[in-house]
Amino acid sequence: MYKLKIYLFLLLTIVTSLVYAQNPTATTKILVMGDSLSAGYGIDVEQGWVSLLEEELTKNHAVQIINASVSGETSSGGNTRLPALLAEHNPDIVILELGGNDGLRGQPLKLLEKNLQSMIDASKKNEAKVLLAGMQIPPNYGARYSNQFKELYPKLAKQNQLGLIPFLLEGIGGNDTLVQRDGIHPTAEAQPLIVKNVLPELEKLLP
Repeated sequence: MYKLKIYLFLLLTIVTSLVYAQNPTATTKILVMGDSLSAGYGIDVEQGWVSLLEEELTKNHAVQIINASVSGETSSGGNTRLPALLAEHNPDIVILELGGNDGLRGQPLKLLEKNLQSMIDASKKNEAKVLLAGMQIPPNYGARYSNQFKELYPKLAKQNQLGLIPFLLEGIGGNDTLVQRDGIHPTAEAQPLIVKNVLPELEKLLP
Protein backbone atom coordinates (compact mmCIF):
# COMPACT_ATOMS: atom_id res chain seq x y z
CA MET A 1 0.00 0.00 0.00
CA TYR A 2 2.85 2.39 0.90
CA LYS A 3 4.59 1.72 -2.44
CA LEU A 4 1.30 2.30 -4.26
CA LYS A 5 0.87 5.69 -2.59
CA ILE A 6 4.42 6.68 -3.60
CA TYR A 7 3.76 5.56 -7.17
CA LEU A 8 0.52 7.56 -7.38
CA PHE A 9 2.23 10.64 -5.93
CA LEU A 10 5.05 10.45 -8.47
CA LEU A 11 2.57 9.94 -11.30
CA LEU A 12 0.54 12.98 -10.22
CA THR A 13 3.72 15.07 -9.99
CA ILE A 14 4.76 14.09 -13.52
CA VAL A 15 1.33 14.84 -14.98
CA THR A 16 1.19 18.22 -13.24
CA SER A 17 4.65 19.09 -14.55
CA LEU A 18 3.66 18.21 -18.11
CA VAL A 19 0.50 20.34 -17.91
CA TYR A 20 2.46 23.30 -16.55
CA ALA A 21 5.09 22.90 -19.27
CA GLN A 22 2.39 23.12 -21.92
CA ASN A 23 0.73 26.17 -20.31
CA PRO A 24 3.15 27.86 -17.90
CA THR A 25 1.34 31.20 -17.93
CA ALA A 26 -2.43 30.93 -18.07
CA THR A 27 -4.16 34.05 -19.38
CA THR A 28 -5.77 36.22 -16.73
CA LYS A 29 -9.11 37.64 -17.85
CA ILE A 30 -9.98 41.11 -16.61
CA LEU A 31 -13.52 42.46 -17.03
CA VAL A 32 -13.93 46.24 -16.88
CA MET A 33 -17.43 47.37 -15.90
CA GLY A 34 -17.50 51.11 -16.34
CA ASP A 35 -19.18 54.13 -17.85
CA SER A 36 -17.97 56.75 -20.36
CA LEU A 37 -14.72 57.23 -18.43
CA SER A 38 -13.73 53.68 -19.36
CA ALA A 39 -15.56 53.50 -22.69
CA GLY A 40 -13.32 56.23 -24.14
CA TYR A 41 -15.90 58.97 -24.60
CA GLY A 42 -14.74 61.68 -27.03
CA ILE A 43 -11.52 59.89 -28.01
CA ASP A 44 -10.52 56.87 -30.06
CA VAL A 45 -10.98 53.60 -28.21
CA GLU A 46 -7.29 52.78 -28.73
CA GLN A 47 -6.39 55.95 -26.84
CA GLY A 48 -8.50 55.05 -23.82
CA TRP A 49 -6.97 53.96 -20.54
CA VAL A 50 -8.36 50.43 -20.81
CA SER A 51 -6.54 49.80 -24.10
CA LEU A 52 -3.37 51.45 -22.78
CA LEU A 53 -3.59 49.35 -19.62
CA GLU A 54 -3.75 46.15 -21.64
CA GLU A 55 -0.70 47.22 -23.65
CA GLU A 56 1.21 47.91 -20.45
CA LEU A 57 0.20 44.68 -18.72
CA THR A 58 1.06 42.41 -21.64
CA LYS A 59 4.70 43.44 -21.29
CA ASN A 60 5.00 41.27 -18.19
CA HIS A 61 1.75 39.35 -17.85
CA ALA A 62 -0.50 37.08 -19.88
CA VAL A 63 -3.77 39.02 -19.72
CA GLN A 64 -6.91 39.66 -21.71
CA ILE A 65 -9.08 42.67 -20.93
CA ILE A 66 -12.78 42.65 -21.79
CA ASN A 67 -14.06 46.21 -21.80
CA ALA A 68 -17.79 46.07 -21.11
CA SER A 69 -18.05 49.78 -20.33
CA VAL A 70 -20.99 51.79 -21.70
CA SER A 71 -21.26 55.57 -21.87
CA GLY A 72 -23.99 56.84 -19.59
CA GLU A 73 -24.05 53.65 -17.56
CA THR A 74 -25.34 53.78 -13.99
CA SER A 75 -24.81 51.30 -11.19
CA SER A 76 -28.32 49.96 -11.81
CA GLY A 77 -27.52 49.28 -15.46
CA GLY A 78 -24.22 47.67 -14.58
CA ASN A 79 -25.86 45.50 -11.96
CA THR A 80 -28.37 44.29 -14.54
CA ARG A 81 -25.75 43.49 -17.18
CA LEU A 82 -23.07 41.92 -14.99
CA PRO A 83 -24.46 38.39 -14.44
CA ALA A 84 -24.57 37.64 -18.17
CA LEU A 85 -21.05 39.02 -18.64
CA LEU A 86 -19.70 36.90 -15.80
CA ALA A 87 -21.29 33.81 -17.32
CA GLU A 88 -19.96 34.62 -20.79
CA HIS A 89 -16.39 35.60 -19.96
CA ASN A 90 -15.72 33.99 -16.55
CA PRO A 91 -13.19 36.70 -15.61
CA ASP A 92 -10.49 36.32 -12.98
CA ILE A 93 -10.67 40.01 -12.02
CA VAL A 94 -13.51 42.52 -12.27
CA ILE A 95 -12.78 46.25 -12.24
CA LEU A 96 -15.87 48.15 -11.10
CA GLU A 97 -15.80 51.75 -12.33
CA LEU A 98 -19.37 52.86 -11.80
CA GLY A 99 -21.29 55.40 -9.79
CA GLY A 100 -20.25 58.65 -11.42
CA ASN A 101 -23.50 58.97 -13.35
CA ASP A 102 -25.49 58.05 -10.25
CA GLY A 103 -23.84 60.92 -8.41
CA LEU A 104 -24.24 63.43 -11.23
CA ARG A 105 -27.95 62.60 -11.33
CA GLY A 106 -28.26 62.99 -7.59
CA GLN A 107 -29.53 59.45 -7.11
CA PRO A 108 -29.83 58.08 -3.55
CA LEU A 109 -26.51 56.81 -2.24
CA LYS A 110 -28.26 53.84 -0.63
CA LEU A 111 -29.22 52.67 -4.12
CA LEU A 112 -25.66 53.11 -5.37
CA GLU A 113 -24.31 51.18 -2.40
CA LYS A 114 -26.86 48.40 -2.90
CA ASN A 115 -26.01 48.05 -6.61
CA LEU A 116 -22.24 48.07 -6.06
CA GLN A 117 -22.57 45.51 -3.27
CA SER A 118 -24.69 43.32 -5.52
CA MET A 119 -22.01 43.45 -8.25
CA ILE A 120 -19.30 42.68 -5.71
CA ASP A 121 -21.25 39.68 -4.44
CA ALA A 122 -21.94 38.39 -7.95
CA SER A 123 -18.27 38.71 -8.92
CA LYS A 124 -17.08 36.92 -5.79
CA LYS A 125 -19.66 34.17 -6.29
CA ASN A 126 -18.15 33.70 -9.74
CA GLU A 127 -14.72 33.42 -8.03
CA ALA A 128 -13.45 36.71 -9.46
CA LYS A 129 -11.35 39.21 -7.53
CA VAL A 130 -12.75 42.74 -7.46
CA LEU A 131 -10.94 46.05 -7.89
CA LEU A 132 -13.13 49.03 -7.01
CA ALA A 133 -12.44 52.37 -8.68
CA GLY A 134 -13.12 55.25 -6.32
CA MET A 135 -15.05 58.19 -7.74
CA GLN A 136 -15.81 61.76 -6.67
CA ILE A 137 -18.33 64.37 -7.74
CA PRO A 138 -18.14 68.20 -7.76
CA PRO A 139 -18.82 69.95 -4.42
CA ASN A 140 -21.71 71.91 -5.92
CA TYR A 141 -23.94 68.91 -5.19
CA GLY A 142 -23.66 69.84 -1.54
CA ALA A 143 -20.87 69.04 0.89
CA ARG A 144 -22.79 66.30 2.68
CA TYR A 145 -23.78 64.42 -0.47
CA SER A 146 -20.35 64.83 -2.10
CA ASN A 147 -18.50 63.66 1.00
CA GLN A 148 -20.75 60.67 1.54
CA PHE A 149 -20.36 59.76 -2.13
CA LYS A 150 -16.57 59.90 -1.86
CA GLU A 151 -16.52 57.88 1.35
CA LEU A 152 -18.74 55.13 -0.05
CA TYR A 153 -15.97 53.50 -2.09
CA PRO A 154 -13.37 53.00 0.67
CA LYS A 155 -16.23 51.88 2.92
CA LEU A 156 -17.24 49.11 0.50
CA ALA A 157 -13.62 48.16 -0.14
CA LYS A 158 -12.97 47.76 3.59
CA GLN A 159 -16.18 45.84 4.26
CA ASN A 160 -15.54 43.41 1.41
CA GLN A 161 -11.72 43.32 1.60
CA LEU A 162 -11.34 44.55 -1.96
CA GLY A 163 -8.59 46.25 -3.89
CA LEU A 164 -9.27 49.98 -4.18
CA ILE A 165 -8.17 52.71 -6.57
CA PRO A 166 -8.65 55.70 -4.21
CA PHE A 167 -9.69 58.05 -7.05
CA LEU A 168 -9.65 57.03 -10.69
CA LEU A 169 -9.10 60.60 -11.90
CA GLU A 170 -6.44 61.58 -9.36
CA GLY A 171 -4.27 64.32 -10.89
CA ILE A 172 -6.79 64.93 -13.68
CA GLY A 173 -9.98 66.30 -12.18
CA GLY A 174 -9.87 70.08 -11.97
CA ASN A 175 -7.06 70.37 -14.52
CA ASP A 176 -8.57 72.12 -17.55
CA THR A 177 -5.74 71.01 -19.82
CA LEU A 178 -6.56 67.33 -19.18
CA VAL A 179 -10.35 67.54 -19.44
CA GLN A 180 -12.53 67.83 -22.53
CA ARG A 181 -14.77 70.85 -23.16
CA ASP A 182 -17.62 69.28 -21.20
CA GLY A 183 -15.50 69.66 -18.06
CA ILE A 184 -15.99 66.00 -17.13
CA HIS A 185 -14.32 63.57 -19.50
CA PRO A 186 -10.52 63.21 -19.63
CA THR A 187 -8.66 63.97 -22.84
CA ALA A 188 -6.48 61.49 -24.69
CA GLU A 189 -3.45 63.07 -22.99
CA ALA A 190 -4.94 62.23 -19.58
CA GLN A 191 -5.42 58.52 -20.27
CA PRO A 192 -1.85 57.44 -19.36
CA LEU A 193 -2.33 59.14 -15.99
CA ILE A 194 -5.40 56.98 -15.36
CA VAL A 195 -3.31 53.92 -16.17
CA LYS A 196 -0.81 55.03 -13.52
CA ASN A 197 -3.65 55.29 -11.02
CA VAL A 198 -4.97 51.83 -11.85
CA LEU A 199 -1.82 49.79 -12.45
CA PRO A 200 -0.33 49.59 -8.92
CA GLU A 201 -3.59 48.35 -7.39
CA LEU A 202 -4.36 45.96 -10.24
CA GLU A 203 -0.92 44.36 -10.15
CA LYS A 204 -1.57 43.35 -6.55
CA LEU A 205 -4.35 41.08 -7.80
CA LEU A 206 -2.46 39.50 -10.68
CA PRO A 207 -0.94 36.00 -10.33
